[in-house]
Amino acid sequence: MKSPRRTTLCFVIIAIYSSQATLSLNLESIVYHSLLHEHELMEEDQVRPKRAVAVSSPAAQEFTVDVEISFENASFLEPIKAYLNNLSFPIQGNDTDLATDILSIEVSTVCRPNGNEIWCSCETGYEWPQESCLHNLTCQGHDGSSAGRHCHCLKGLPPKGPFCQLQGADVILRMSVRLNVGFQEDLRNSSSALYKSYTTDLETAFWKGYSILPGFKLVTVTGFRPGSVVVTYEITTTTTTSPALMHKANEKVTQNLNQTYKVDSNSFQVTYSNETKFSITPEIIFEGDTVTLMCENEVFSTNVSWMHVETGLDIQNSTEVSIYTSMLNNMTSVSRLIIHNITRVYMGEYICKLTLDIFEYASRRKLEVIPIQILASEAVEVMCDNNPVSLNCCSEVNVNWSQIEWKQEGSISIPGNAEIDTDSGCSRYTLMANETQCPSGSSGTTVVYTCEFISAHGARGRKDIEVTFISVAKLNITPDLISVSEGQSFFIKCISDMSNYDEMYWNTSAGAKIYKRFYTTRRYSDRAESVLTVKTSTREWNGTYHCVFRYKNLYRVMAKDVIVYPLPLESNIMVDPVEAAIPCRSSRHIRCCVEEDSDYKVIFQVGSSSFPAVKEVDEKQVCYKHHFTADSVSCPENVDVFCHFTNAANNSVQSPSMKLNLVPGESITCQDPILGVGEPGKVIQKLCQFLNITRSRESPIGGIITYRCVGSQWQIEKNDCISAPINALLQLAKALVKSPTQDEKLPSYLGNLSISTKQAKLEVDSFSGTLGAIINILDLFSTVPTQVNSEMMAHVLSTVNIILGKSALNTWKMSQQQKTNYSSQLLDSVERFSRVLRAEDSIISQPNVQMKSMVIKPGHPQSYRQSFVFLDSDLWGNVTISGCQLEHLQPDSFVVTVAFPTLKTILDRDVPGENFANSLVMTTTVSRSVTTPFRILMTFKNSPPLGGIPQCVFWNFNLANHTGGWDGSGCYVKEVTEDSVSCSCEHLTSFSILMSPDSPDPDSLLKILLDIISYIGLCFSILSLAACLVVEAVVWKSVTKNRTSSMRHTCIVNITASLLVADVWFIVAAAIHDHRFPLNETACVAATFFIHFFYLSVFFWMLTLGLMLFYRLVFILHDTSKSIQKTIAFSLGYGCPLVISVITVGATQPREVYMRKNACWLNWEDTKALLAFVIPALIIVVVNMTITVVVITKILRPSIGDKPSKQEKSSLFQVTKSIGVLTPLLGLTWGFGLATVFQGSNAVFHIVFTLLNAFQGLFILLFGCLWDQKVQEALLNKYSRSKWSSQHSKSTSIGSSTPVFSMSSPISRRFNNLFGKTGTYNVSTPETTSSSLENTSSAYSLLN
Repeated sequence: MKSPRRTTLCFVIIAIYSSQATLSLNLESIVYHSLLHEHELMEEDQVRPKRAVAVSSPAAQEFTVDVEISFENASFLEPIKAYLNNLSFPIQGNDTDLATDILSIEVSTVCRPNGNEIWCSCETGYEWPQESCLHNLTCQGHDGSSAGRHCHCLKGLPPKGPFCQLQGADVILRMSVRLNVGFQEDLRNSSSALYKSYTTDLETAFWKGYSILPGFKLVTVTGFRPGSVVVTYEITTTTTTSPALMHKANEKVTQNLNQTYKVDSNSFQVTYSNETKFSITPEIIFEGDTVTLMCENEVFSTNVSWMHVETGLDIQNSTEVSIYTSMLNNMTSVSRLIIHNITRVYMGEYICKLTLDIFEYASRRKLEVIPIQILASEAVEVMCDNNPVSLNCCSEVNVNWSQIEWKQEGSISIPGNAEIDTDSGCSRYTLMANETQCPSGSSGTTVVYTCEFISAHGARGRKDIEVTFISVAKLNITPDLISVSEGQSFFIKCISDMSNYDEMYWNTSAGAKIYKRFYTTRRYSDRAESVLTVKTSTREWNGTYHCVFRYKNLYRVMAKDVIVYPLPLESNIMVDPVEAAIPCRSSRHIRCCVEEDSDYKVIFQVGSSSFPAVKEVDEKQVCYKHHFTADSVSCPENVDVFCHFTNAANNSVQSPSMKLNLVPGESITCQDPILGVGEPGKVIQKLCQFLNITRSRESPIGGIITYRCVGSQWQIEKNDCISAPINALLQLAKALVKSPTQDEKLPSYLGNLSISTKQAKLEVDSFSGTLGAIINILDLFSTVPTQVNSEMMAHVLSTVNIILGKSALNTWKMSQQQKTNYSSQLLDSVERFSRVLRAEDSIISQPNVQMKSMVIKPGHPQSYRQSFVFLDSDLWGNVTISGCQLEHLQPDSFVVTVAFPTLKTILDRDVPGENFANSLVMTTTVSRSVTTPFRILMTFKNSPPLGGIPQCVFWNFNLANHTGGWDGSGCYVKEVTEDSVSCSCEHLTSFSILMSPDSPDPDSLLKILLDIISYIGLCFSILSLAACLVVEAVVWKSVTKNRTSSMRHTCIVNITASLLVADVWFIVAAAIHDHRFPLNETACVAATFFIHFFYLSVFFWMLTLGLMLFYRLVFILHDTSKSIQKTIAFSLGYGCPLVISVITVGATQPREVYMRKNACWLNWEDTKALLAFVIPALIIVVVNMTITVVVITKILRPSIGDKPSKQEKSSLFQVTKSIGVLTPLLGLTWGFGLATVFQGSNAVFHIVFTLLNAFQGLFILLFGCLWDQKVQEALLNKYSRSKWSSQHSKSTSIGSSTPVFSMSSPISRRFNNLFGKTGTYNVSTPETTSSSLENTSSAYSLLN
């Protein structure tokens, strides 16, 4: 509705324009300018095509344009109307648009203010459409028109039009009627004969019936739909029709329609689709709103229904939905559908339908429901530093929110101030937290703040914002004054009352961070603690140190002063002499020197006496001297002399001892003013700096030189002097690892080392002391950095290149003779440097060392392939790591390979004289730890000068008491050609190949023969042992009727079972080693343990059997219960092996020296763990051999006076049988294996040992089981019941009867039984008189 004091003029312009013209209407050319300067002009153009007009080409179109003009002064109305009425038509278009003509301009609607209302009326020839009269209140008193008839004046301009229309406009009634006949699909097809037939008949009847309606023009069938057959049609009239007249017309239609159509006279219905005012409140609907759908009809009826189109259901009253229908002013039907707390389930199209008689007024509207979307930060951190922090919430859809509320929930309460911006639909909540509101104990506490938007219709939307309050940390630092001397330790403890932090570190007063190795940081539930610990302080630690606590962007710092008083370290005090001989009643100058001059108090201590020192400054070296006199000490005597340095803090340090030997003068043969005197063969050491050796002005030379008194001259025995520049760097390196700013100094130190090494190349090639010092410097430097750039790595490899030169090999040989560990130490240092290298695709090439690297990019990295060629050494090698392996590495990891051509001759040999490296040594490292199995492929040039079998090995730094050695674990030879050896390894470190001359060639006849014997023997052994257990199970009751026989067969069964399990584990171990199954190391340890245990069990059960035999021979009259015998037997048979096996694995496996490098068996090279098997086996073999000798002696001893001629032959047979039984059972065959323990043993011993042990299971089956007479009888009795078998059993039983012994005293009886000297054997059968036969039977029964 327009403003209440404004006049509105609406008129219609009919214009014609060509298809290529643009319609343009300039009202300023029509309306007087004098009328427009006082009012506001507002336009709303509604362009409507009306009809096509036949004009010259191109085709022209006619349009009707509705124009609305509003102005303040009503007096302008009549002049404008007069002006428009006086216009001559058509009006031609202007110069810019000649193709447009205005055919007519007519005023249709005029709205005037009337008090506080606006009354709108139609001009002559125009009238309001019917729907406008229904929806708007008419101006009562202005005209007498009523609803349902033409009205003239309305209160208010209809908000969406239309304006007044020409009188006599057509009225279209949409109707439907049902025919009670079956629906046919042809009725859907307007071109079908059935459709045309129905249409013709129906339209004929409709014309006859509806022609009585006033203003009737035509009726048309518009279609058919199922149910039975519903006919839809339209009636065109010029005026509305009353219900009574419509009923009469419907009756006439029924009468005129053929009866075959079976028209349902009650189904006529008139539908108005635009007569209902349908509104929804609110316009924007949120979930949770209360929504009102309202239908208004200017019809006197309350018969209103509501339907939800999507579900197809009529809506009824319920707890969520309410329907209210009423009449307003007895004229307007108003129906409200109210949905409470609406959800998205109620979305869709709704139909409001009012029914009055046959007239139906329906309208439909679509209802959309949206959730309240609130935009806000998920989490916010607020520092409790009294600075404002804002929380912002904004609705995605900006509406006039009824209310926006803020709530909080948490263990602490910190309120804020809320502000609402209605224009943007946002709310700001400002927090200002201080230390009082969030104490340190609550730091990190999270409070949930909720902003809730409430709409005017009840919808609520909320958003949670997690606010973490960070308290300002309070730091406490060690309060005590820290005052120490050099060499002493100190610590500073810094404690924060907050446990949450991003970083807690230390730095110097200059802002340099302290290296992480010097401090530890721990987090507790209620605090955090960082401790700066310096174990050996130097003067560099003198200063102020800051404990820095950082959380996010909040820092807290506490400072602590440290005072370090100068005091030389013991290792930095140089004494002269280190060791010397002094003639009795003579004297000698002794001295202690340090590098820097400080105010020290120095005394010399000789025994319990002390003497003052005299200070002497020589350039930068300061020496404290004393003239020692031998008269003060008894002679001869060995005296230790010390220097004591005391500083200003009254802290002292004692120098290394000077050993003075007071000797008689007559025994002295060597004399020298610098070295002193000595006896023949005397060895002394002298610091190189105290000799007459030229040294640099900056620093003295270092190291020690050893002399021996030979004849009357001191001769150099060993020279370990270090050149002055290298010695200076060594002292700096020792100080660097204790320095708080070591990272900053390292790059320049490495550069100096490279330069100094080149300058000292002659000393490197001549003196092992300089070589060792350089390696020690590299070792110290390698412990410092967290990362190294390419320049630093170049300095490192430049140094390595010098010390690995061929000219230095003699020096390396000297150092190896001195049992140093320089080679392994150097390799370890280079590996540490390469692990921290951060240089992308770096290549460094030197004659004696090469390095190549690659960085792993995110995504799918390419394979790592590097080649190394050393022309001078005629060696080459390749390294390959597949891309799928590199995918397991973290992005931006660095893979580095360093290759050495001469290191192969320097690294200690695995077994001196036996194995030797014959290739490059290539070390490959990754900057970050590798968690998954990692496979690397390498190819080495195959150039064996002495022949042999190649082995792929790596340098294991943990072997030989951590001095290092070659190890083949996880590596194997993949391919061998004339020119190359390909290796595959499952880990990363330093690799090479070994040639083993003693190892049998895999294709040699000996190796093939041993393999054949082992495999065939194991098959027969396992089958034989299984058969033996089956036989023992079958005959067990028959052969264990007496105690002796029962114990013997118990031993046989356990020997068989132990050997069977040991053989199975042997096969498992072979499979693990040959095929390299995953987790092979753990499985190999288990296989080694069980093989060791069960083979020992075999031996100890053999020992049990031997001891039982010995017991039955010696203690004939002594009897022990069966349970005691079994307890002892099982304790000895399994208990002792278990103890030995557990001790062996427990003592060696933690150092990873339990197994051999190339087999799942006990180690021999490093720990001699094999002795845990050899020694028990050897002892058992000796014991059983002794028992065998005693048994054979008893067998061969004939009875007194009974020597038949056939006895000798029978005795030989019994001896042979006894040996055949005892040898495999008592382990004599293992004696052949003793010779195979040591390398270089003859092949015959290997063949015999392999043959006897592989077929031992078969021997046990034959001689321990099937050759047993009682076993044979039991088998015969079980499977044959013949008389002969019974008689044979009886005769054997008689022959095996127990003899009666006649002895003297117990001591003599036992002694005689042991050696078979005395005693008479009386048997029960007179036919058997030979004492030899008696002895044989007795022994045999014991064995059975």
